[in-house]
Amino acid sequence: MMVIRSVELETVAGVTSALPKNQLPEVAFAGRSNVGKSSLINALMNRKSYARTSSQPGKTQTINYYRINDQIYCVDLPGYGFARVSREEKEAWGKMIEKYLVTSEQLAAVFLLLDIRHRPNANDKQMFDWIQYMGYQAIVIATKADKIKRSQIPGQLRQMKEELKADEDTIIIPFSALTKQGREDIWDLMDQVIENAAGNEEAE
Repeated sequence: MMVIRSVELETVAGVTSALPKNQLPEVAFAGRSNVGKSSLINALMNRKSYARTSSQPGKTQTINYYRINDQIYCVDLPGYGFARVSREEKEAWGKMIEKYLVTSEQLAAVFLLLDIRHRPNANDKQMFDWIQYMGYQAIVIATKADKIKRSQIPGQLRQMKEELKADEDTIIIPFSALTKQGREDIWDLMDQVIENAAGNEEAE
């Protein structure tokens, strides 16, 4: 299990910023506005309010790089699909996400956050397909798992998989920022990324 010893918000990249050329592996977090991305990142990092949570969706308009334990970066991508912003802003955020997925040399895994209570919408399906198209396996995190009955979780996950037309081996992790359900599963995947990166370095 990952023990968080140090967390640093190292880089904040805006629309016009050049993205950093990091040497450590990166895992990225994507999801529509208000899906609970900041809450998830805070829960993973064992911090209460390191990633700013907001009741106003569409607040993350930058790509934020959190360096954890000097071993891995958690990369927080802008939330997509928020209705109350201009088309230009939406397009700018879409381009930022695309630029990151296309140009990051260290990206090892992409976590796609979906609200467990709702069917994936058109934006979610597009994002899922785009991640796969870019050659990454989208790892789905079904957020807000504490908001439904425990008995409902398997059915919701099944429905999510069907709606996304996901492969049988697609990983879907039910997660709750409140109860921390799913946190260790995500840490385990991050540990695997760190181990793989170390193995690749040795192979070189």
